[in-house]
Parts: sequence; C-alpha cells; structure tokens
Amino acid sequence: MSQIKYSILVVDDEPAQRQFLSAALARDYTVTTASGGIEAESIMQRRCFDLIVTDERMPEMSGIELIRRIKEHSPEMPVIVLTAYGSIQNAVEAVKLGADDYLTKPLKNPEELRLIVAKALNERTLKNEQLIHKAETETQFPEDIIAYSEAMRDVLTLAAKVAPQTSTVLLTGESGTGKEVVARFIHRRSPRADNPFVAINCAALPDTLLESELFGYEKGAFTDAKQTKRGLFELAHGGTLFLDEIGEMNINLQAKLLRALEEQRFERLGGTRSISVDVRVIAATNKDLLRAIGEKTFREDLYYRLNVFPIHIPPLRERREDIEPLAEFFILRIAGRMGRSSLPLCPAARQSILAYDWPGNVRELQNALERALIVSRTNSIRLEDLPIQFSRVNATLLPAETLADIEKAAIMDALSRNDGNRAETVRQLGISLRTLQYRLKEYGLAGKEMDQSGVFSNEV
Repeated sequence: MSQIKYSILVVDDEPAQRQFLSAALARDYTVTTASGGIEAESIMQRRCFDLIVTDERMPEMSGIELIRRIKEHSPEMPVIVLTAYGSIQNAVEAVKLGADDYLTKPLKNPEELRLIVAKALNERTLKNEQLIHKAETETQFPEDIIAYSEAMRDVLTLAAKVAPQTSTVLLTGESGTGKEVVARFIHRRSPRADNPFVAINCAALPDTLLESELFGYEKGAFTDAKQTKRGLFELAHGGTLFLDEIGEMNINLQAKLLRALEEQRFERLGGTRSISVDVRVIAATNKDLLRAIGEKTFREDLYYRLNVFPIHIPPLRERREDIEPLAEFFILRIAGRMGRSSLPLCPAARQSILAYDWPGNVRELQNALERALIVSRTNSIRLEDLPIQFSRVNATLLPAETLADIEKAAIMDALSRNDGNRAETVRQLGISLRTLQYRLKEYGLAGKEMDQSGVFSNEV
C-alpha cells in the first residue's frame, strides 16, 4: 500500500513566495495554494488539510486573523507562520494564538521549512495515537451517555430517577436511537449493577427458538435437547433482562412472558418445576404498541405490565447538538479498533452530517463513519468518503461553492440515481462518456464502481 501524503495549504499574497513554498513542499506533500486569508477560508470550507503555512502580513486579512479563525473551528490544526525579519513580536503573538512554529522571511533554505513542517505533523500524529489509546481503553458503551442536547438530558434525568427502583421500564423510539445504551445506563446505576445485564433481540429469533432462549429447556424436551439449558431469565437472576423489539414477539409467547413478569417464576420447556427468579425487565420497541393492541398483535395486559415507567428516546434529527460529539466518539473508537490513526472531519463533511436527517439515527451515524474510515485515502474524512446522500445534502448548504463543486454534485447524484450506470448517466447529463471518465479521474474515482449505497469502493 502506498503511503498517504499529507495535505498542506500554503497562504501567501506574493506569487513568487507561493511558488517557492509550494515547490519546497511538493516533493513530500500534496500542496494547495491561496493568495490570501479570504481565499484560504473559502478553500477550507470545501477541503480539509493536515497543516497550514501562512504569511503573517497580507492585505484584506492578516495571517494573525487567519490563525485566530482556524483555531476557532479546528483547534488541533497545525499552523506555521512566516514573518518578516524584525517582526518577531508578531510571530510570538501568532504562537500564543496557537501557531505551532514560525519562520522568518526571506526563506533561503527550503530544508528548514521541510524540517519544521515534518516536526509539526509528527506531533499531530503523536496526539492522534494518544487519543486512539484512550479510545481502546473505553468499554463498548461510554460510562456516561453522550448527551449535549436538552432532549437527551431529559431522557437521562428520567433514567437516573428510575434506576434505583425495581420498576419495569419501557423504552420507545425509532430504530437506532440508542435504546440499549439507555437500558445499560439504567442497569449501571441500579443496585443490580454488579449482577448480569442480559440482552436479547426478540425480532432476531423464530418464535420457538425465542421461547427456549428466554426460558430454557429440559433434557429431552425436543429432539435436539440432549441436555438441560438455562434460559436468559435464569442467567439474568439478580440483574437486568433487556427485551429489545418486544413488539415483534408472538402473541402466544406474550402470555408466558406476562406470567413470568407478574410472578417472577416460570417453567423451562418440557419441565414441570417452577423456577423463581429476581429479574428487573427493561423492554424496548420502535412500534406503536397501542396500535398493535388495536390490531390484536400485542396483548393489552402485557403492555400495561411493561409500561410502568415509559421513556421515549428522541430521534437524532431532534437532538442535533449530539451529532458532532457522537461522531468524534465513534471515529476514535472505530479507528482504535482498526489500528489506525483517528481522522478529523473535513468542514464540508462536518456540515453535511450536521444537516442530514439520519433516518437510521445513531446506528446509521456509526455505520457511515465506519465506512468513511475504511474508504478514506487521505488524512481526513472528506465529503466523498461518506455515502452519496451526504454530497446532495451538502450541495444545498454551500451557496458560495464553485462551479466545479456544483458539477461534481450533479455527476455524483446522476450516478447514484442510475445505480452507477455510466451510459445512462451521460445520456441524462448530456455529456460524453469521455468527459465523464475525465471527471471521475479528476475526483480520484477512475477505475472504481459504485456500490448500492452510492460509494465508490471496489476496483474494477
């Protein structure tokens, strides 16, 4: 595998100086140039960089002001400032604002610039590795749920209040909102925290298998029952049993579950002896159980037995303050699991995930970021690393985007609508196949095919 090149933005209002800096760095890095702070900001809205080199004295916007703005949005971004001889005080101010280092002009030895750039990038890599180590020591679920939004703080307030009790809890909300995470939160803060937390997805198993998983079976209860098996109710004794997707449970099995909840006792399949347990049940569903009662697919008495303490978990689109912190958590955890460096979100990618409605909620966010980390070939998560729907979202958010950006969004959208069929795409867009191939090469997508999620991933 070829080594990924770091991406550097050089900002200087003097053409000769820009050319000199670019030439000095182009051997080892991918270099983009800007003629001033305003142009640099515009470029950074569409692209992500690993390091910025900026002149201190420029018209319209000084290097000091540019550093201040960069650090407001990307405090981790390494910045090297170039200052004229005799302006050391300005360089000191730049360092106080967060610049990693400075060089005095005129630069005569390009090797000095390369050494300082390499040092700054190495320090950033070390910081990323430290973050990855921290992520690897995290448990599967964070000890405290990421909740910056008022909506999720209300959920946690309710969960914390019910946690010390034995009351049955019913968690409702769309698929992927984090119902199991909240259930674990309740368990960890209950007197049962040192005892088992046992979870089962009621929709994932056939009715007969679900019954045997919940209640166990005696040896000889059926053909393959060659030995006695304890069920999840027994395994959860003293702790918490989490019944996910309870609305999918067969109505006949619901009767047996109701008795187990009310009496805290049950019989294994094929058995006659009642087994007593002490289990706190938390159930979850993304279905409207009242409608299911009306449709005779869910027992009314079981509903009221489960709905002792209801907690509704809002969808991610109603708690947008949580999106970016969740994204940062998932990136660190997934990157640590992959054994690779954590990647920052490019501004355009960040803008898109914040605006997207997330019909799959937190689960979709996690999956999108995992895919992005897998397909990324740069040192950041860029818009093109995310599924195609994010490019369409972003296209409506950047009124100042260039004609090239609009053209790219149109091509990617057409390819997605046509399931990657290039012949149909060029027909709809009114361009030649050669033009499409040229554009895809320009986007770094030549020789690749689009999968069903709108992501170019597999080599032809």
